[in-house]
Amino acid sequence: MSRLRAQKGRISVTEYLEGEQLSEIRHEFIDGQVYAMGGASDRHGLIVMATVLALGKRSRERQCQLFIADMKVRLKISGQDIFYYPDLLLSCDPTDRESYFRQAPCMIIEVLSESTERIDRREKMLAYQALPSLQEYVLVAQDYRQVEIYRRRNEWQPEIVNEGPFHLDCLDLIVAIDEVYEDVTV
Repeated sequence: MSRLRAQKGRISVTEYLEGEQLSEIRHEFIDGQVYAMGGASDRHGLIVMATVLALGKRSRERQCQLFIADMKVRLKISGQDIFYYPDLLLSCDPTDRESYFRQAPCMIIEVLSESTERIDRREKMLAYQALPSLQEYVLVAQDYRQVEIYRRRNEWQPEIVNEGPFHLDCLDLIVAIDEVYEDVTV
């Protein structure tokens, strides 16, 4: 989803969270600045849904919570408050249960599009790595078959998968790349 500038003035975290509960449009928040989120393509939605279906049962078995697009992740970096809406967010920490955001996800997945790829690969990747709980950051291409897994234990070096299965440490789960792309032709 693309990011559109929503306002020029700075707002507080409280104002942001209250506004998000009333807004029909989702916004990301970076140090007092608010950015509207654009819509996603059908391919994006189908990949996200197929990924949820592949991860859903195992996430419940491990008593984790898996969220699609509407749950924010909260970061605090160099004194700045940041809220992003990842495409998928997995939290397995039973103490991480705020109503409108999570602060301790173990895995975040973003589906790349032309309008979001630069932000997902740079800004968000660096920000997410600051989360002590994050074990994996996964980027899924929507226009070709490719899953990139960045793991803390590998010092955030990419593992690129174009065929066959891949392992997700956070869930101790093997997923076939065919499951992720089951509903789209690439």
